[in-house]
Amino acid sequence: MTKKKRPVFLVVFILVQVIFLIWLIVGVNTASSGSADDCRGLTGDLLRSCEEGNDVGTAIGAGLIIALWAFVDVIFGITYGVYRLARRRPA
Repeated sequence: MTKKKRPVFLVVFILVQVIFLIWLIVGVNTASSGSADDCRGLTGDLLRSCEEGNDVGTAIGAGLIIALWAFVDVIFGITYGVYRLARRRPA
């Protein structure tokens, strides 16, 4: 009998992608809703500066999450490549 191969790597990869996507969505939504509380009571130029500062912070946070996401995907790719080379049968 041959043992059925399970796509463990694919399942873990997709799970990590879903986690990063949820993290990005929650982070952007939390930052957007929190900006109204941070700028309460401000008017005019101070209000605009406060809102723009919050937008910049949200963009930086989202950029860091995306950069970490890309880094983790590169590590996954390298790991998968090494795994495939190790499992290859000699010619």
